[in-house]
Amino acid sequence: MSTGNEEQLNSITIALDCMGGDFGTVETVAGAKLAAKAYDGSKNLRILLVGDINEINKLVNEEDHPNLSIVQSDGKITDDEHPIEGLKRKPNSSIVVTTKLVKSGNAQAAVSMGSTGASMAASVMILGLLPGLDRPCIGGPFLGLAPNTVLMDMGSNIDCRPNLLVSFAMIGSVFAEKFLGIQHPRVGLLSVGSEPAKGNKQVQESYKLFESSPVNFVGNVEGMDFFTGRADVIVCDGFVGNILLKFAEGMGNVLRKYTQSQLSKMLPVDQAGELGESLWTETNLARSIGGPLFGVKAPVVVGHGSAKSEEIAGAISTALKLVELDVQSDLEKSLIELASHQNVSDLVE
Repeated sequence: MSTGNEEQLNSITIALDCMGGDFGTVETVAGAKLAAKAYDGSKNLRILLVGDINEINKLVNEEDHPNLSIVQSDGKITDDEHPIEGLKRKPNSSIVVTTKLVKSGNAQAAVSMGSTGASMAASVMILGLLPGLDRPCIGGPFLGLAPNTVLMDMGSNIDCRPNLLVSFAMIGSVFAEKFLGIQHPRVGLLSVGSEPAKGNKQVQESYKLFESSPVNFVGNVEGMDFFTGRADVIVCDGFVGNILLKFAEGMGNVLRKYTQSQLSKMLPVDQAGELGESLWTETNLARSIGGPLFGVKAPVVVGHGSAKSEEIAGAISTALKLVELDVQSDLEKSLIELASHQNVSDLVE
């Protein structure tokens, strides 16, 4: 007979903010069901559905889905609310309760399609930051056409000092190695030219720090290098990163409609539609897998507000993989190594 402790060791629990996102509980609960059905890992999976118990009860029967459990919360923090003020005004909101379940050890990772700012604020205030890091960072692959190219940062930090970009490079390297299986990931600094002197003041100052850092730095890279394979991790501030992310999303939407319109003249409508959808997917990978929030003391995955059930299931799958691979331990070790390296460099100077 197994003990309760053994059962806990052989299980993974994900806390899911069911109130976040444009479609609320309908899509998040459906996504949880898909994720639970698809999971075939060696450990048992439990998903805690955080939200209005009355709403969720209409969508899930715990007897039919024994690995789904409901946790009551009160309200949600919306995109138009200031994240910190929202946390203060709504201490029992879905994102707060979701994050506290991770802090207490009742879950090993959190997933939300709600306000990115609220997710970040709750994660930093409740879980805390990893050592040596001033701010968290959202990153990961964002293009299906370049599924093994990691973008750091996708929009969580609009203004970044050079040393923060080096931290993001270190985090991206760990993610690429552990999550994507890339040995000694090559790191590039996004600029307007490959020469060291190219770029704005931020990029030029960052270049010098990257050269002396522990990351496998290959120099400046340009926008086309997301597709050339010159670097495995491409680093920029969140201002540029979010523009890239939204540009790819918008381009995918336009190309989907254009492709379907043109191909429908030559192919049956359903085939033209499939090809258009495939093209959209190749430009919107981040929507399908969510974006890990790196730098806090537990796995957190944030998704697009308009995500549907399949995309929510993808974000849950990303959180599961982060837990199974124990990416957090390697992130913490690497950031400690980076801090030690920077201290030694300061002494030498």
